[in-house]
Formats: sequence, structure tokens, C-alpha cells
Amino acid sequence: MKFTLATAAAVVATVAASPLDRRATPLEATLTQVDNTLIRVALTNTGSHAYNLLAGGTILDDAPVDKLYITGGNATATFVGITKRMALQNLDADAFITLEAGETIEKEIQAAGIYDFAASGIYQVLADGVIPYAEVGSTELTGEALIFESNTLSIEVDGEAAAAVGDVVRLDKRTIVQSDCTGTRRTAVVNGLRNCASQASAAASQAASGSATRFNTFFRTTASATRNTVAARLRAVASDCSSSTGGVTRTYCTDPYGYCTSNVLAYAVPSANNINYCPAFYSIPAVTGSCYAQDQAGTVLHETTHSPAVYSPNTVDYAYGFAASTRLTTAQAVLNADSYTLFANAVALGC
Repeated sequence: MKFTLATAAAVVATVAASPLDRRATPLEATLTQVDNTLIRVALTNTGSHAYNLLAGGTILDDAPVDKLYITGGNATATFVGITKRMALQNLDADAFITLEAGETIEKEIQAAGIYDFAASGIYQVLADGVIPYAEVGSTELTGEALIFESNTLSIEVDGEAAAAVGDVVRLDKRTIVQSDCTGTRRTAVVNGLRNCASQASAAASQAASGSATRFNTFFRTTASATRNTVAARLRAVASDCSSSTGGVTRTYCTDPYGYCTSNVLAYAVPSANNINYCPAFYSIPAVTGSCYAQDQAGTVLHETTHSPAVYSPNTVDYAYGFAASTRLTTAQAVLNADSYTLFANAVALGC
């Protein structure tokens, strides 16, 4: 849940203008170095209320999602993990972690498995993000999210040892629908691509010169430069979605990396420009008739924005859903995948 390394400095600079209203947050995050690139995060609930925190796609996820900001002098650490699109309805209980009042939960993050460290050196590590939640005993998201911001941890990294860890995800490299796409799954993905192209194209036109009020809802500005940036990304998405036999992304109808759980609609591997659709994807509508609801068209659009080959810098999952996404700053919204998905949905349905 962070910007790419190319924009990490800008992200850190905007921490004071948090992705959500920076009201008092009960979450206290602390990072410590265990060994080289192994980082421990401790998340403490300092409040008097318990929360059922959504683990998927957040810093609590065991999968190699983007969890940290890592910067360093002349060195860089490029994200090579996955980005997930989580289902936001009908979630299973195991999608959540309950954090009681006064409780601390700890997770260890092997950063070298999620980021490529270019060289040995001193790196600065920060965790800053949002976690959607349900009430304890419920799996229905409240529509709100809790923010957290950790200490900035300075670590000395042995580049050779970090390289020996190896990336946790690696596969091959265009939008070419792969041979694992057959039958009804292929039909769903091909239709999703077609609907993505149509919605992204319409949204691009509206971003460039449509309703200023609607644009401001999702991107918190009506500045022409921002409108042009959003329109350019959406045009690039429409172009990539316009063919199932060409383009710059590679599409899988199954789960070649093994990261599909019952609550994951799809996930992308930005470093490989791969998009992978999970079983849950095939059970949601092709095109929704409800404002801000999830569907296959929006999921394809969402995942396509994650590809740096489509448009760079690629988007990240900084916030999920309407409530959280529409409270991002402008700088964050233009790099948030769901902001584009929700905007395209609003254009399509006149929301």
C-alpha cells in the first residue's frame, strides 16, 4: 500500500496530509530490524475499542503485497511483489484479524523477497497506510478505515545476502490471454477486457473535459494538469484492454503464483506486467448496475492500471472502496487503482 519507489520521496513528503483525514488513530505501528532485510512490524491498538481488521492487501497480509516505503541514498529497492484486488462484500472470517483494545500483533516482513535491493547500503524504511475494518464479530466492512504511520527505521543492508533471498514471485512476460484461459473463464476475461476498454475510454473523455464536480469527488482537484494525467492513464488502459491478442500485459485465467484466496478477485505482478484472475472474479457481475459496486469490468480496469508498461508510474492499492478512496489527497488519488475504477464506474452509471 504505497507508491512506487520512483514516487516514494513524494509520498513521504505528503505524510502530513495523510491519505485519510488525520483524526486521532488508535493504531500505533513500530518497525524494528530483526536481521538484514527481515523487518518486524508491531501494530498496537491504543484505543478502547476492538476492531476486525482486513488483512488482505494490507500490511497484515502474509502474501508479498507492497507493505513498506524503502528509500536510500544512491541505492533503490524496487517492488517485485503483487497487488491484490480484494472482494469488499461476502468476506470470509479468515480475511480478518481481530485486534482487541490494548493488544499488539506482530508480523515479520522479509523485505528482500518483496523488493530488489540494488546494492549494499543504508536504507530508510517506513510503513504508512490504511486498513479497512469491520466491527468485531462481523465480516461486513464499515466503509471506514484506520490509518497508521510507523517510525522511520534506518537499516544497513548487505546486498549480497538480500539477493540470496530471491524474489517470491517470478514468471514469464503482453494483453495476451494465456492458454490457461478456456471456456467460460476465457469468455469472462475477454468480455471484461472489452468492457474495460469501453469504460476506460469514456472515463478518459470525462476526465479531460467532463463534469468538474465528479472529477473532484475522486481526485480532489479540478486542475487541468491532473485531469490530463488521469485522462492519459485511462486512455492507455483503454488501449491495452482493446485486444486479447496484443498489448503489453499478460493475462492468466487461473492462479500461476498461488495467491488466490476466497476473498481475492484478482492480483497483478507489476514487475512482470502480469494480471491473474481468481475464482472469485468469475462469480461477480460482468457489469454492475450499482454505483461503486465491484464487477468484472472494473476489476480488469483496476488491475490494468497496476501495469507500469501500460502507464508509468503504475498505480498501487493505497485505499479500497469509495469511502476511503475519496478521502485521499490528490497526489495519492492519481496513483490509487480504485480511484480510477470508481471514477469509471461513476461515469458509466451517471453516479
